[in-house]
Amino acid sequence: MEKRQSQTSDFVVIKAMENGVNVIGLTRGSDTRFHHSEKLDKGEVLIAQFTEHTSAIKVRGNAKILTHFGEVESDIKK
Repeated sequence: MEKRQSQTSDFVVIKAMENGVNVIGLTRGSDTRFHHSEKLDKGEVLIAQFTEHTSAIKVRGNAKILTHFGEVESDIKK
Protein backbone atom coordinates (compact mmCIF):
# COMPACT_ATOMS: atom_id res chain seq x y z
CA MET A 1 0.00 0.00 0.00
CA GLU A 2 1.39 3.38 -1.02
CA LYS A 3 1.51 6.03 1.69
CA ARG A 4 0.12 9.31 0.45
CA GLN A 5 1.88 12.54 1.47
CA SER A 6 -0.64 15.06 2.75
CA GLN A 7 -0.17 18.63 1.60
CA THR A 8 -2.95 19.79 3.89
CA SER A 9 -1.41 19.42 7.33
CA ASP A 10 -0.21 23.01 7.88
CA PHE A 11 -1.55 24.66 11.01
CA VAL A 12 -1.89 28.36 11.81
CA VAL A 13 -2.39 29.93 15.23
CA ILE A 14 -4.47 33.10 15.36
CA LYS A 15 -4.56 35.24 18.51
CA ALA A 16 -7.07 38.09 18.67
CA MET A 17 -5.55 41.38 19.81
CA GLU A 18 -8.99 43.05 19.94
CA ASN A 19 -12.63 42.00 20.28
CA GLY A 20 -14.46 40.94 17.13
CA VAL A 21 -11.66 39.42 15.03
CA ASN A 22 -13.19 37.36 12.21
CA VAL A 23 -11.49 34.20 10.91
CA ILE A 24 -12.98 32.83 7.70
CA GLY A 25 -12.17 29.51 6.02
CA LEU A 26 -12.28 29.42 2.20
CA THR A 27 -12.85 26.32 0.09
CA ARG A 28 -10.69 24.67 -2.55
CA GLY A 29 -11.82 24.07 -6.11
CA SER A 30 -12.81 26.07 -9.15
CA ASP A 31 -15.15 28.29 -7.10
CA THR A 32 -13.71 29.73 -3.89
CA ARG A 33 -16.43 29.98 -1.25
CA PHE A 34 -16.71 30.72 2.45
CA HIS A 35 -17.30 27.50 4.39
CA HIS A 36 -16.65 28.42 8.02
CA SER A 37 -16.25 31.51 10.16
CA GLU A 38 -15.37 32.24 13.77
CA LYS A 39 -15.44 35.45 15.77
CA LEU A 40 -12.72 35.84 18.41
CA ASP A 41 -12.58 38.22 21.37
CA LYS A 42 -9.38 39.80 22.66
CA GLY A 43 -6.98 37.18 23.98
CA GLU A 44 -8.77 34.22 22.39
CA VAL A 45 -6.68 31.82 20.30
CA LEU A 46 -7.81 29.70 17.38
CA ILE A 47 -5.68 26.88 15.97
CA ALA A 48 -6.72 26.17 12.38
CA GLN A 49 -5.57 23.55 9.89
CA PHE A 50 -5.52 23.56 6.11
CA THR A 51 -7.48 20.53 4.91
CA GLU A 52 -8.65 19.03 1.64
CA HIS A 53 -11.60 21.46 1.92
CA THR A 54 -9.79 24.55 3.24
CA SER A 55 -7.34 26.27 0.90
CA ALA A 56 -7.21 29.72 2.50
CA ILE A 57 -7.93 31.43 5.78
CA LYS A 58 -8.91 35.10 5.92
CA VAL A 59 -8.38 37.13 9.11
CA ARG A 60 -10.23 40.41 9.56
CA GLY A 61 -9.27 42.56 12.57
CA ASN A 62 -6.18 43.01 14.70
CA ALA A 63 -4.60 39.61 15.29
CA LYS A 64 -1.26 37.84 15.52
CA ILE A 65 -0.93 34.92 13.11
CA LEU A 66 1.75 32.29 13.63
CA THR A 67 2.73 29.78 10.93
CA HIS A 68 5.77 27.63 10.27
CA PHE A 69 6.91 30.53 8.03
CA GLY A 70 6.94 32.94 10.98
CA GLU A 71 4.68 35.48 12.67
CA VAL A 72 2.65 38.24 11.07
CA GLU A 73 0.25 40.76 12.58
CA SER A 74 -2.81 41.86 10.67
CA ASP A 75 -3.31 45.60 10.28
CA ILE A 76 -6.07 47.52 11.95
CA LYS A 77 -8.53 48.90 9.39
CA LYS A 78 -8.80 52.68 9.77
